[in-house]
Amino acid sequence: MKTPPDGFCASLRRELRHLRGDLGDLGLVTVLPWLMMLAMAWLFSGSVMRQVPIALVDLDNSADSRLLARTIDASAGVAIVSQPASLAQAQSQLRSLQVFAVVLVPRDATRLALRGGEGTVFSYYNASYLTTGQSAARDIADAVSAFNARLLAERIGQQVGPGKLRAAPVTVQSDILYNPARSYELFLLPLILPALLSLALALAAGSAFGRELRDGTLAGWLGQRPWAAIAGKLAPYIVLFSLYGALGVLYLAYLRGDGVAGSLALLMLGQPLLYLASAAVALLFVGVTRDMGTALSAVGLSIGTALAFSGATFPVIDAPLFTRVWNLLLPLTAYIKLQTQQQFIGSAWTVSLWPLGTLALMIVVAGGIGGWRLIAAARAPAVAAAAAPAR
Repeated sequence: MKTPPDGFCASLRRELRHLRGDLGDLGLVTVLPWLMMLAMAWLFSGSVMRQVPIALVDLDNSADSRLLARTIDASAGVAIVSQPASLAQAQSQLRSLQVFAVVLVPRDATRLALRGGEGTVFSYYNASYLTTGQSAARDIADAVSAFNARLLAERIGQQVGPGKLRAAPVTVQSDILYNPARSYELFLLPLILPALLSLALALAAGSAFGRELRDGTLAGWLGQRPWAAIAGKLAPYIVLFSLYGALGVLYLAYLRGDGVAGSLALLMLGQPLLYLASAAVALLFVGVTRDMGTALSAVGLSIGTALAFSGATFPVIDAPLFTRVWNLLLPLTAYIKLQTQQQFIGSAWTVSLWPLGTLALMIVVAGGIGGWRLIAAARAPAVAAAAAPAR
């Protein structure tokens, strides 16, 4: 009986035929990625957090404290939704999540300031909702700073004379770099999109490899050129997801952001490398476990948790040893470094050789071990004997 063709092209055609015949697998690599990307883009389209509800307790009850309240409420980031009579009432609203921050103006706070003393305004925010609370705290601090400048110019300067006003001996000037608008869209979407896409790609690749084990077609599929067959099976997935990733970068850079600060070419090169590395991890799990269900579970536990361990959302500096090692083993970690360097910071291209090289190393090591174990499984006597009649 004539041996069926094998190699890259035969494997590619075989996988495309499977996708045409299996709407579930086809939807996983076509419809689902678009739905995830569109949903995330819509959810974060607001860019900047606005009108966070806060409470203000005014125990000073003066014209200046009421001016301070109006200044805070005029900030785009917060909105004073209640002015309880006591701090205890405000804390009750904070605990019930009616507000996310409380501003307390103590009795005689503005009078002390006008007399040359130090009037302290207290700001309390809910750190359980860290992002929302910190956003409210920053806007409150900005509003109080604006009020201070107005108070110095219009009231204290008139009382003591402009010549007696003195600046503080030491001041801090804090400037925001690389995301001056403090856009949560430009902070979160560049992390979420590649995380979701790499997970979908790894599941699709793991399913494609595991299917051959499950159906007993492993030896017949790999044939005499197993590495070419592996590459052919992966090709449609890598092409599709690299396209999705590139479109995500272009959307964030040119439609929602200020362009690419560094090299667009390196960002585009990072797309296939990220998805090849994610597929290599899936191949590693399939080759080592030789079980489709176990391999897909391992993909979910590793690639699925990559965003939390990438160091971009939660810090890994001085974290436990396991966290730091796990961070280094994830393809998303290296890609996010590349993306931050080239899309937002504008680093020299030589700086990004390290994350690019890390992704390439993951492809070689994880893919090499996984492919070797999968080929060894195909050449096991029982598997080879089962595949012999089909050949």
